[in-house]
Amino acid sequence: MQTVLVSGASVAGLTLAHWLRRRGYAPTVVERAPSVRTGGHAIDVRGVALEVLDRMDLLEEAREVRTRMRGMSMHDSDGNELWRSAEMTYSSGRLDSDDIELLREDLTTLLYRRVQAGNEAEFLFGDSISALRQTEDGVHVTFASGARRTFDYVVGADGLHSGVRRLVFGPEADHLRHLGSHLAVFSTDNFLGLDNWQVWVQGETASYCLYPVRDNTELRATLGFMSQSLDHDYRDIEQQKRLLAANMSSLGADTPKLLEAMRTAPDFYFDAMAQVHMDGWTRGRVALVGDAGYCPSPLSGQGTSLALVGAYVLADELGRSADPAIALPRYEERMRPYAALNQALATENPGKGASEESLTRAKNALTLGDGGGEGV
Repeated sequence: MQTVLVSGASVAGLTLAHWLRRRGYAPTVVERAPSVRTGGHAIDVRGVALEVLDRMDLLEEAREVRTRMRGMSMHDSDGNELWRSAEMTYSSGRLDSDDIELLREDLTTLLYRRVQAGNEAEFLFGDSISALRQTEDGVHVTFASGARRTFDYVVGADGLHSGVRRLVFGPEADHLRHLGSHLAVFSTDNFLGLDNWQVWVQGETASYCLYPVRDNTELRATLGFMSQSLDHDYRDIEQQKRLLAANMSSLGADTPKLLEAMRTAPDFYFDAMAQVHMDGWTRGRVALVGDAGYCPSPLSGQGTSLALVGAYVLADELGRSADPAIALPRYEERMRPYAALNQALATENPGKGASEESLTRAKNALTLGDGGGEGV
């Protein structure tokens, strides 16, 4: 049985592990964090990505834990309501759609449980890849822990700041395209008493969205501000909180209370809104999947769907051929048009979102086929 090392235990990595096992491979998943990560904003599963969940027998479970928003209201920088809608929200689109909005941590929990229940992968938590060396017969990996192992393939499913991409394809700056804004996400108590209702506060250069989860007991806050690339350490959380507070200070209403909650949030996340653009996602026996290879940014609303579909297609092609010279080019050929259309959603109409026509075209721009990869 051929072996695959997958770097990253989030949506792309966990989905890939499941489908690799189904295609006859032995996956190992290495994750820098001590466990599957929690926190994060609500994400969307749309179009062909719903079919991936269905083929994993997870679609109904995902629907059971979806968000239950009844609508949204838009407010100016002082908190005055401008308009409201009971038909849609900015985060998920039309409420009568078949698309599913759920918390990222709920989706990763479903995926992790599926992989665990089937004993489909070996997990190495609290470790990461520090070096790679390819030969004709495999990839020789050195881990941060000092361990050394050899795998038939290595896949980077390790996000926007992919370590695998840096080791194999070069510096991060060569592949990231900044989109002119930064985003922060964290959770706090539902101090507004929101009842399945999403609230947006919009200023000239900064905005935020609040929505309740966990039966309205908790708020998830998504805050953003316009900015060129900032010189900050993406692992220095206290520096990031200071940057966020400074750039959100122009907003009134409940902003001071929100920023006070930010200071003690256990799951604070901050990063630039950026896309990954590369001439190729594979090299030798190494491949990239999801945000590591073709991040569309949260502005597209399609990052999770790209991760689910990319993982499925990569495993499918490896199931059809164990020869990297055949399987990996086929993976790129199938995924490139789909990735390009979804990345375009983030830049089509900045600040207002992509058109319904563009979204429909992008989310259905690939078919999965019969999943006929037979394994190795």
